[in-house]
Amino acid sequence: MQTGEFRGFTVSLSEPGIAWVEFNRPERMNGMTSAMKRDLIEAVTQAQMSDAVRVVVFIGSGKAFSAGDDLKGYATNMQDEAGLVPPLPPGHDTAIGTYDGLRTVSQALNLAVRNLDKLTIAAINGVAIQTGFSLALACDFRLAADTARLGSATLRFALLPDEGGQHLLVQHLGLARALDFIMRKRIVDANEALSLGLVNEVVPHDELRGAAEALARELADGPQVAMRLMKRSLYNAAELTFAQALDEIAAKTAVVDHHPDSREGTAAFKEKRQPRFNAWLAEG
Repeated sequence: MQTGEFRGFTVSLSEPGIAWVEFNRPERMNGMTSAMKRDLIEAVTQAQMSDAVRVVVFIGSGKAFSAGDDLKGYATNMQDEAGLVPPLPPGHDTAIGTYDGLRTVSQALNLAVRNLDKLTIAAINGVAIQTGFSLALACDFRLAADTARLGSATLRFALLPDEGGQHLLVQHLGLARALDFIMRKRIVDANEALSLGLVNEVVPHDELRGAAEALARELADGPQVAMRLMKRSLYNAAELTFAQALDEIAAKTAVVDHHPDSREGTAAFKEKRQPRFNAWLAEG
């Protein structure tokens, strides 16, 4: 996976296979532009295909995780900055241009994060609004600093959560609570987000990065093939009938049961020791 500084974020790798994606525009509250989103999509794609990556952590710098789209930034769109992908031509100022831009860029980012087989963590260090909020919801785990504030807030501008935030909120809250959350333009603090089930854990601000790293290490040390297939099965189960889910998990079990990690897990249990998973990654 390519590391370095790109449009609006940096990518770094740490052991064992943790990719850190850090938004680095604190002066703009880590607001996003289409160029930044396209680079993020490419970074996620590279993470998917790299055996060096097991877990991806998203975190912000400064006071914000991401305060949503940088409306002023769209005027320049960071086109002169070095990126992972070439710039797109303009065309977001018409109805069809808006539709195409959403489907190709903004929505594609959350879809790429949700479709990533590797586990993802949003370490929400501060404000997470609109696209920043939906990106966090698209991740598998969310840790929030006690200073974090989260919300959609699009209706405050008579706009919609067009990057898929409404679907993600219904998944996490259920329909009735999602209606209340969006229609009443709610922005909640970290503890209320925890009580609603929007985040998994709240930690002191100064301990967030360490907590995210500890969780990432725990996940990275687990049996990667089984965990990636389990992740996909859980998301599939939310949209399948019971009979379909049974067939789906049976097909994945046929892979996992015959993988070296399952033999190692069984041997470790019999020998009363900790398993040493993922030898196949070291061999690669």
